Amino acid sequence: MYGVDALLASVGLMHGTRRTRPLAGKKKSPAAAKKPAPAPAVQRPTQPKILHVPAWERHAWLVHGFSTRPGGVSTVYAQQTGRGKPAGELNLGYTPSDTRAHVERNRELFLRALRSGSAATASQSTLVLLRQIHSGLVHRVDAAQAASLGKDALFAAGDGLLCTQPGPLLGILTADCLPVLVADTRLRIVAAFHAGWRGTVARIVERGVGRMRAEFGSRPADLTAAIGPGIGGCCYTVGDEVRAAFDAQFAYSPALFHEVYDSDPIKEKYPLLFLTARAPGHSNLGPNLHLDLVEANRRQLLDAGVAAPQIHSLNLCTACHPTQFFSHRESHGFAGRMLNVIGIKKATRV
Repeated sequence: MYGVDALLASVGLMHGTRRTRPLAGKKKSPAAAKKPAPAPAVQRPTQPKILHVPAWERHAWLVHGFSTRPGGVSTVYAQQTGRGKPAGELNLGYTPSDTRAHVERNRELFLRALRSGSAATASQSTLVLLRQIHSGLVHRVDAAQAASLGKDALFAAGDGLLCTQPGPLLGILTADCLPVLVADTRLRIVAAFHAGWRGTVARIVERGVGRMRAEFGSRPADLTAAIGPGIGGCCYTVGDEVRAAFDAQFAYSPALFHEVYDSDPIKEKYPLLFLTARAPGHSNLGPNLHLDLVEANRRQLLDAGVAAPQIHSLNLCTACHPTQFFSHRESHGFAGRMLNVIGIKKATRV
């Protein structure tokens, strides 16, 4: 046996360590039982990185921020670092794979970073979240309603929030869908919207801004909007049913879609494996249909009255930057959530 091991070692190989089943009637001694390996220790959480709209920093009363992936204590979605320890990540949603304790700690870190990274007194704010259902439902929340919510309680089912009072911090959870934040800089009104393709077809952003104008008297010249990180037209492959839904709602629908011949090394090397018996023109081989969700929501903001120069898009694709953002599409559904917030600072409200 030793001669075989030496021979294998001479060519850079080693003898296999296949496990064998013990003979019947014999039991393993307790000393022979292999102890489970201890769980890897998480690195000390670093300061979460929060993205801001530079043009909004001049509004001292306005609280806002878009979270990113690094900087928390969650490890279930984390990639291994060079030192063998999983880097902590800032998952801010109560996903089935993560623990509640980790998410609670991540939210504390996020709010602390939001407070230290701007003039906003985030510690005075109550985080208000929705049970997001990819709809066109928009809810108005006031400070008293926000204060009455229990810890981590969801305000309602829907995909849009409006607020005219300081205190509530409106939050949208995303992992590819677009977060769209809107502010009325004259009346100091804020709104937050969750815009996936279904919510976009339901005109969630257009409905929400329309309510700001109809109910509160917001003027188009005073409105400003920000579109946060989300899956871009470069990566967002959709089916014909999605295009049909947009065609039925928007005259500008053709401008939102484009065809992309995605490179597939396997198909290029073995094309015969992917031939079909279907008639030409009816095969599913060919270009993929991509949707530009950012442009779709920019169009809704324009139609709702927001001036083009006042629409700020971060233009960051979550699928293109998987180390910086959680992406449901890129990770095949196994992803954490980012938190995108907007609110009114208490200290400056009159």
